Amino acid sequence: MPIYSMTGYASAQAALTPETEGSAGAGTRLGLEIRSVNSRFLDLSFRMPEELRPHETALRELLSAGLKRGKVEVRAALESSQDNALAEPSPRLLQRLNSLQDTIQSWLPSARALSVADVIRLSASQSALPDNLGPTVTALAKTALKQLNQARAREGERLAQTLRERVSQLRALAEQAAPLIPLLVDQQRQRFLERWREAMALTEGAVLPEAAQDRALTEATAFAIRIDVAEELTRLSSHLVEIDSLLDAAPKNEGVGKRLDFLIQELHREANTLGSKSAALELTRISVDMKVLIEQMREQVQNLE
Repeated sequence: MPIYSMTGYASAQAALTPETEGSAGAGTRLGLEIRSVNSRFLDLSFRMPEELRPHETALRELLSAGLKRGKVEVRAALESSQDNALAEPSPRLLQRLNSLQDTIQSWLPSARALSVADVIRLSASQSALPDNLGPTVTALAKTALKQLNQARAREGERLAQTLRERVSQLRALAEQAAPLIPLLVDQQRQRFLERWREAMALTEGAVLPEAAQDRALTEATAFAIRIDVAEELTRLSSHLVEIDSLLDAAPKNEGVGKRLDFLIQELHREANTLGSKSAALELTRISVDMKVLIEQMREQVQNLE
């Protein structure tokens, strides 16, 4: 199953009326745009003319079934291919508008009378559109949703590739950190021994008392336990394996974004612990580099569904 980004854009158009000269709705087209950005949940918003409002519920159900997360904005518009095309009101429509106006003004005497512009606008909305727009709107929305998911899949694959590169870099840093610990322990052990030699005023080549040697080894052991990051590196490697697994085989019934976000938090925790146990400048540098890479991964993961 592909990995989807929450960022995407798609648009589609469909002809509602044929482009016949002199027709009231000459060349009327329906345009639909879908824009999506990242969000913790699925947030749908619609901007459309009142003529299309009755179809909002069907569009909402369609998008809810096809998307899991993201802030999604749907824009619909009715356009005419002839800018100067005006809908000619029929006598029946004029009679109905006049009757409605009389009824309203009888109850609301201060109500404003209809203007010519009002009559033309109402005439256009009544005559330019087919009686049953539902199938056309649904088919157009399905086309736009398919294009949106294709765009989100392409963006998701690019983000997944970036995450794979960061995972490889983190593995390389972990491999650099692992050999440093025994080296640091041995260096610290030598320093303990040298301090004991100085404290006991031992000359070079003299036999080191067993008690002093045992104390040095005890101090070195305590130091080794304090700076040991083998457990942190093991957990970090385990998290990286799980991230690779999610990127290579995304779950079918749910997005990977939330799972990856949890793993990124765990990576942050291990990198912070590694830094707090650092006993050498090189280990500190590795910890800082890890945090930079993990932060870059977090920013990418926030865009995944």
